[in-house]
Amino acid sequence: MRRNDKFRMIKAHKGANLMAKYIFITGGVVSSLGKGVAAAGCGALLQSRGYTVHARKFDPYLNVDPGTMSPFQHGEVYVTHDGFETDLDLGYYERFLGVQLSRNDSVSGGRIYWDVLNAERRGDYLGATVQMIPHVSNRIKEYIAAPTDTDFVVCEIGGTVGDIEGKIFLESIRQFANDVGRRNVMFVHLTLAPYLEQSGELKTKPTQMSVRRLLENGIQADMLIVRTPRMLTADERAKIGMFCNMPAKNVISGIDVDNIYKIPLAYDAQNVFDIIAEHFGLENRAGDMTRFERISNYLAADLPTVQIGIVGKYFDVPDAYKSLNAALFHAGIQNNVHVVLKKINAETFSPSDCADVDGVLVPGGFGARGVDGKIAAAHYARTTGTPYMGICLGMQVAVIEFARNVLGIKNANSTEFDANCTPVINIMPDHTGDMGGTLRLGAYPCVIAPNTRAAKIYGTDKISERHRHRYEMDISFEKQFADAGMIISGRSPDGRLPEIVELPNHPFFVAGQFHPEFQSSPFTGHPMFNAFIAAAVKHKK
Repeated sequence: MRRNDKFRMIKAHKGANLMAKYIFITGGVVSSLGKGVAAAGCGALLQSRGYTVHARKFDPYLNVDPGTMSPFQHGEVYVTHDGFETDLDLGYYERFLGVQLSRNDSVSGGRIYWDVLNAERRGDYLGATVQMIPHVSNRIKEYIAAPTDTDFVVCEIGGTVGDIEGKIFLESIRQFANDVGRRNVMFVHLTLAPYLEQSGELKTKPTQMSVRRLLENGIQADMLIVRTPRMLTADERAKIGMFCNMPAKNVISGIDVDNIYKIPLAYDAQNVFDIIAEHFGLENRAGDMTRFERISNYLAADLPTVQIGIVGKYFDVPDAYKSLNAALFHAGIQNNVHVVLKKINAETFSPSDCADVDGVLVPGGFGARGVDGKIAAAHYARTTGTPYMGICLGMQVAVIEFARNVLGIKNANSTEFDANCTPVINIMPDHTGDMGGTLRLGAYPCVIAPNTRAAKIYGTDKISERHRHRYEMDISFEKQFADAGMIISGRSPDGRLPEIVELPNHPFFVAGQFHPEFQSSPFTGHPMFNAFIAAAVKHKK
């Protein structure tokens, strides 16, 4: 089906029940207002009323995907089950909503232009002059309208209203609302109302100006979420509603909360679902917010603590370890303890840094910077009996440390860091080439050996975990390691790729080549993190 034909078909079904309802989340004034969490929060409210929800993120930047972007600029790169490097907001969506998203749910401006230009080279446009409208806008709409089999699709538009690279995305969602029928689309806009302590005033003008910029793009917001340090008064909501052309009840206070999982509760208390239901003509259902109430109760409870030392190098960026921090929090819920995180700089690591921790975790990473500190951290945990969890590079440094200090291979290393070493870690020949998209990405199966700690952790002999790496432990060293006390307890189905290593005689020393944090849930945790925190609790006692 040609692209224009597809949208003629969509227009022919205006208002049909066969179509999903769409909620678009935009933001203005400043970046980092929390559009991703707002999108997830709205989706959670819909799920609490029995509706099915899918989520998508559109980023106007010109990178094809965030895979080559520095964590210092972009934060964490999230990986979907089907092997795509995506924006970290997809992690919010999967964790809040319990849905499995794919490569078509994280779309950048660069990817859109890549698609359009490749289509032009193939002759798909039959010699037409390729233009922003309709060719680029239609390609964006195709991603928006991709089938989901859900009642709702919540789409976040990244960036800030007024950004030049975002204009075509705003134009596309404006067109889309006309294509599918305005009653099938809702626009939710996040803005800022700063509080000036000197005058004791909450300023609404930035919100008014943000909505005006949105109107310049032909979009009238149906609901506003106003980021503010306190609840808006009735007068403030009425003022904002008057100047922004909407009922005061549709102006929501996006107050700061101490934990993001309280956001659905805050929205529910302000009748956000009622606003959504009224817009789409839905029945007003009672919601079940129990799972979020449980988290809120956990946060308020006076519980024992465990301290986990994270030995990394991206601590200057709050979002660099977003999924990792979330997974540790989830494991705390499952173990009924509060998890305190100690950030330990790998570049300056000293064993004394770990003197007060109950567990050591070495996360993934790339490059030689800080590797020696991570190796030293693995050594500390192994020799002191401190629970250790290694993720991706955290597994590789555990292997290097064991090879050097137990097997006596003094120049053991990874070829990523030393081309002339004895390579206990080596590059995977199938994953070389350009930087973008050439890693081993996505979910891969793993077979777990019986009677191992890994088997006890997972309770099964077959698992699937998500990967993001291009170096692996050299399996030719397996016997040497096993004879000395480090076993491979999980491997690829063909037996070639080590996936989990452990020390059976250690209180808890388990490392995986994969990233289990990408499949952790606030409602169930993840088996490996749950077991690690349980070991930390036992170690503290």
